[in-house]
Amino acid sequence: MIVPVILSGGSGTRLWPLSRASFPKQFLAIGKGRSLLQETALRVADEDFTAPVCVSNEQQRFLVAHHLLEAGRPPAKILLEPNSRNTGPAIAAACLYLLPDGDPLVLILPADHVIADVTAFHEGVAAGVEHAEAGSLVTFGIRPDRAHTGYGYIEAGRRIEGSRAEPAGYAVQRFVEKPDQRTAADYVESGTHYWNSGIFLFRASVFLRELETLAPEMLQACRDAVEGGSHDGDFFRLEAKAFGRAPALAVDYAVMEKTDTAVMVPVDMGWSDVGSWSALWELAEKDASGNVVEGDALLEEVKDTYIRSDGPLVTGIGLSKMVVVATEDAVLVAPKERAQEVRAIVDRLKNAGRSEHDTHRLVHRPWGSYRTISLGDRYQVKEIIVKPGASLSLQMHHHRAEH
Repeated sequence: MIVPVILSGGSGTRLWPLSRASFPKQFLAIGKGRSLLQETALRVADEDFTAPVCVSNEQQRFLVAHHLLEAGRPPAKILLEPNSRNTGPAIAAACLYLLPDGDPLVLILPADHVIADVTAFHEGVAAGVEHAEAGSLVTFGIRPDRAHTGYGYIEAGRRIEGSRAEPAGYAVQRFVEKPDQRTAADYVESGTHYWNSGIFLFRASVFLRELETLAPEMLQACRDAVEGGSHDGDFFRLEAKAFGRAPALAVDYAVMEKTDTAVMVPVDMGWSDVGSWSALWELAEKDASGNVVEGDALLEEVKDTYIRSDGPLVTGIGLSKMVVVATEDAVLVAPKERAQEVRAIVDRLKNAGRSEHDTHRLVHRPWGSYRTISLGDRYQVKEIIVKPGASLSLQMHHHRAEH
C-alpha cells in the first residue's frame, strides 16, 4: 500500500484576500463545496492507500485535523513543523517518521491542487509504482496546453524500456525554472517538455539515500528533529532547534534536479496548482459573456471577468478581463493578467503592521471560531461560536472584563 503524505503549508498570498497567512488556499472550497485539502485526501481514499500523513504547522494544526475529519479521512498522524523550511525538509521528516514502519512507498501530494480527472490520476500513480519499486524517484508531468510562464517544466529524456506500465515513464533530462514567454512557447512546441506537477512517488529509503548524498545537512537536521520529536495525540511535534538547522530548500532544488534516478510519468489529469485568480477563472464554468460570478453581484456590460463576493453586493460596469474579489474586510481589483502580483499588496500590508494579510474577520480556533463585530477605543465585541463538546476559558486581565 502507498502512504499519501499531504503537504499543507503555504503563506496565503496568491489568492488574497480570500486566503490569508492563517487560512491559506488549501482550506478554501473551490467548485465542489469541499476544501482543496479535503479533495486531496479523498483522491487517495481507496484500498491502494493508507490513511494520510499530513505535514503542517502549529498555527493550522486544528484546521487540518478538522477538515480531514469532516471529509471522513482522518489522518494517521499530523507532523507539525515548528518553522517553515520548504518542501525538502518537510518530505525528509515524513520519510524518516515513516521508515521504522516498513519502508513504504510514499506519494507526496501538495494540499492545494485541483485534479479534474481522478481516474487518470490513479492510472498515473499505478504506472509510477513500477518505477518507484525499481528504485527510481518518480515525478508526474503535465503535458502543457499553452505557454505558461508560472510553472516549472520537466524535459523528458529517453523512454524507459522494458516497462509494462502505462503511461510509459521517461528518464528526466532536466528540470527547468519558470521560463519567459518565448521560451515557454518553444517548450510547448517541442513536445518533450511537461509542467512540473510537484507530485512525487518513491520508496522512503530511496529518497533518504539520495538526500544523504545530495543534501546531508538537511538529512541530519531532519533526523535529529524526528528523533527529538514528541507525540501529542494526533500530532507529532518535530524538535524545533534541530528542524531549524535544515536548509530551507524545495525538494526540486535539494534532490530532484541533481539525482540521476528521476523518472517522469506524463499524466493528463486536468491538473492546476490554482496559483492565481486568473487560474480560478480558467477552471470555473463561465456565463455567456465569459464571466465567473460567485456571490452577490450585479453586472452591466462586463466580460471575461472573475467576480467573487463573500459579503457585500459587488457591482461592475464596462469591465473586461478583470478580477474583483470582496471579503468582509478587503477588496481586490486587478487586471487578470496581473492578478498574480497580489503578493506585493500582501507584503505592504505586512510591513504596515496591518492584520488583513494574516487573518479574516472570522478567526478559527480549536474550540470553534470568533468574528469581531465592533472594535473601538477600550472596547471590542465578538460573536463567538463554540463547537459541540468544546470549551474555552474566560481570562482575567486588569484592563478588561470578559462577559
